[in-house]
Amino acid sequence: MRRDGESMLFQMMRVQTIHGQAAAQSGGAATDKALGDLPEWNLDDLYPGIESAAFRGDLERAFTEAQALAGRYRGKLAELAGQPDGSARLAEAVKAYESLSDLLGRIGAYAGLVYSGDTTDPQRAKFYGDTQDKLNAAITELLFFELELNRIEPELMAKVAAEAPLSHWKPWLDDLSKDKPHQLDDRLEALFHEKSMTGAAAWNRLFDETIAALRFDMDGEELTLELTLNKLQDADGEVRRKAAEALSKVFRKELRTFALITNTLAKDKEISDRWRKFEDVADSRHLANRVEREVVDALVSAVREAYPRLSHRYYRLKAKWFGRDALDFWDRNAPLPEVAQRTIPWNEARDTVLSAYGAFSPKMAEIAKRFFDDRWIDAPPRPGKAPGAFAHPTVPSAHPYVLLNYQGKPRDVMTLAHELGHGVHQVLAAPNGALMAPTPLTLAETASVFGEMLTFRRLLDGTTDPKQRKAMLAAKVEDMINTVVRQIAFYSFERKVHEARRQGELTAEALCDLWMGVQAESLGPAIRLSSGYEPFWCYIPHFIHSPFYVYAYAFGDCLVNSLYGVYQSAAEGFQDRYFALLSAGGSKPYSELLKPFGLDAKDPGFWQIGLKMIEGMIIELEGME
Repeated sequence: MRRDGESMLFQMMRVQTIHGQAAAQSGGAATDKALGDLPEWNLDDLYPGIESAAFRGDLERAFTEAQALAGRYRGKLAELAGQPDGSARLAEAVKAYESLSDLLGRIGAYAGLVYSGDTTDPQRAKFYGDTQDKLNAAITELLFFELELNRIEPELMAKVAAEAPLSHWKPWLDDLSKDKPHQLDDRLEALFHEKSMTGAAAWNRLFDETIAALRFDMDGEELTLELTLNKLQDADGEVRRKAAEALSKVFRKELRTFALITNTLAKDKEISDRWRKFEDVADSRHLANRVEREVVDALVSAVREAYPRLSHRYYRLKAKWFGRDALDFWDRNAPLPEVAQRTIPWNEARDTVLSAYGAFSPKMAEIAKRFFDDRWIDAPPRPGKAPGAFAHPTVPSAHPYVLLNYQGKPRDVMTLAHELGHGVHQVLAAPNGALMAPTPLTLAETASVFGEMLTFRRLLDGTTDPKQRKAMLAAKVEDMINTVVRQIAFYSFERKVHEARRQGELTAEALCDLWMGVQAESLGPAIRLSSGYEPFWCYIPHFIHSPFYVYAYAFGDCLVNSLYGVYQSAAEGFQDRYFALLSAGGSKPYSELLKPFGLDAKDPGFWQIGLKMIEGMIIELEGME
């Protein structure tokens, strides 16, 4: 994903994961009696070890080649473009830049994966920090490249970019030109870049290490964040209550640190936005996503207007199922009463997802199967391992990796389907190369949410027991509410934080008040936000690593609901159009990629299609009373 004001090289070096962060270097499998053998990935496809000659050699070569490329091309790109064979001359430079981007991205991805496996390990932390320093030096040498391309006279650039061989990279060049109004001169860009390592990057690292070190007391047992959050889905209400209290107690203890991190990063972003002449607090994210502000505003407005008929309505229904007027906040994701809960073994989860993918397209299942066969997945929860789940694209010359914290819950199966969707998308987009493979967030959640929907529909169609069918439908509605309503509430919270920070530093209490306000609005009166929920904003990694990322989930869910509707009624050829969309990566704008499906996100009624699908499921649940 693009980061605000960063070059493509820096984005690739620091590429963040979709749902959290990258995890440990490991291999083989971990055995859990109930879950079976849980795979642990092998990072040898990147490098055989942190002390390996291959890694040290590539790290040294990266800096040498960066210096050489700068020596050859700095201050000369406009001159090359103006020569009779300008297209060929400039294409040679871009090709070299892309190759070096892939190398730097591979090194950075590997360091991040190793470090995030256990951010409390001093050796990994030092390895990560030292690698970042060296990559930073190499990337500083290359900052001139994208800046100079954007300074080439527009008519000349249009001429050479339309000719082969440079025309291969025309989509990237066109995309790059959109950043031009917000770029600074070379020395300022270099300063911003170098200072980021002791600024935003350092605060991100502090957040990661603080989160990884947290332990939560559950009846005398010290649990990690991921394991404690999992208790909020336990069938026993007393377990859920104790988990919520344990989370709240530790979060409150660390509030001062999290408030400082949040304030500092918000101020850091404000400084960058001011220098780069971004007006709205989220404009830099919209630019990075290549989406118009008015499209996002329309999405947010549509979802907020739908709160009463979606989340408010559903939680009122769920409270009724529990025999209450309102649910405590720790019961929001509780399994339904009187529905048998079971642990789903890993092999069953794997077969479920692959069969759902295969029913849609054998090609899709074949790609997803490689993640299992070639050990591209790391599934078991471990102390120090990053919470959540993600699919990390690494670089086009390698392959993605998927991380889970698999604990056998039905939602874990859906998470596997989600992350494998990302993985399939990343594999298909890789042939576009390091500069055009990355997908803007407007479409980054398409394959993941579509993969979830395929898996859910296959499971639902195969379920005949009324209670199980009701539980499955309720779980899907909750997932969609979490993806659409909750993420838009997150976006609203971020907006309030960043807007308020422009007026001065926010106290921890002020941050908690903003959090409670947006949560009350989005969840409605059937969720009791009692004392203890105030600090639950502090562990959300997206607020730290990727400000305003969260609306991409709602964008993706609503888009996929529309896309799935097309699939259900489409004539033969939908799969081909779908794979063409995924294979495009970042080489085409989202509006162009949606045209073959007859979809237009700029249409005022577009978002209602997805929201009505959620509402329809709630109505179906009401009919099961």
